[in-house]
Amino acid sequence: MTQSLQLGLSVAIVAVTGGTPRVVTVRSGFTVPDNHRRGDEPLPHRDALPGAPFEPERFRTLQEGVRAVAEGLSGLALRYVEQLYTFGDRYRDPHELFGGPRSVVVGYLALVRDGPLGGGGSAEWRDLYDHFPWEDWRDQRPPLLDGVIAPALGGWIASAPDEETRLRRAERAQMAFGLDGADWDMERVLERFELLYEAGLVVESFRDRDLAARVDPSVSTGGPMPRALGRPMARDGRRILATALERLRGKLRYRPIVFELLPPTFTLHQLQLVVEALSGERVHKQNFRRLMISGGFVEPTGQYESQTGGRPAELYRFRRQAIHERTSAGAIPSADG
Repeated sequence: MTQSLQLGLSVAIVAVTGGTPRVVTVRSGFTVPDNHRRGDEPLPHRDALPGAPFEPERFRTLQEGVRAVAEGLSGLALRYVEQLYTFGDRYRDPHELFGGPRSVVVGYLALVRDGPLGGGGSAEWRDLYDHFPWEDWRDQRPPLLDGVIAPALGGWIASAPDEETRLRRAERAQMAFGLDGADWDMERVLERFELLYEAGLVVESFRDRDLAARVDPSVSTGGPMPRALGRPMARDGRRILATALERLRGKLRYRPIVFELLPPTFTLHQLQLVVEALSGERVHKQNFRRLMISGGFVEPTGQYESQTGGRPAELYRFRRQAIHERTSAGAIPSADG
């Protein structure tokens, strides 16, 4: 019997409000079919990324489709859209487990300016770091890392079936999470989430195995449901969102993408807050401002923002020519200078 295939679109719509990175979520409606219910179903995860099946008869390109889906659900105009990856793991959509089509989804990143949602549906803003609390280092090394994640990964490493696997797990955990003196790399977002999923430390890992075990008795749930490490999402929403955040952080180093999240004129403080919100790290104030001005990314407007509670702050605008003048902005200055 040939299994049918459904091509879908999923988009992480990101904005920054003040110093808070936010993502648009919608409600997911999946429930386990009655003939597979046992009375111990994990709670359904209602947060999902906006998405829909692709309609080839309606849209000439995938990007046309994702714009229509995203703008229709959020009511926001997308300022920047970029394709991420294609996500097609078996059973990524639980409907497939119970006779539905194989789901392959093309993931996208979209940037918008902050504003109220007006799609008229279930869309709402969520703090992006609610889903990845270990990624926010702006104030301190997240206590969750040493208090929960490191010990849990230690148990997973110790449970390896042989020494070679144990060493490989230990190395992956050290590099991904900056353990045992290793440096933290802000760009390893997807690698960190995938490691937590593989180790059975995020709720989605237990949920997916539990659902698979309902139709395949050979599948083991792998133990009790873990405590929630971040806010779970339906299907592989957090995997797609992790990919989007990783892509954003990578582009901070070589493309002035942050300006798509700002109004036409802004203060350097507002610009710094957006960069810090996305990178999850503080930057050195003076070095950052020097880089933005001397690098030709911004130019003064001659106007000032008076509602700052103190000395009026000068307003700047983004120089579009900067995209063509240089292709690499260099690394973001760290808080240590």
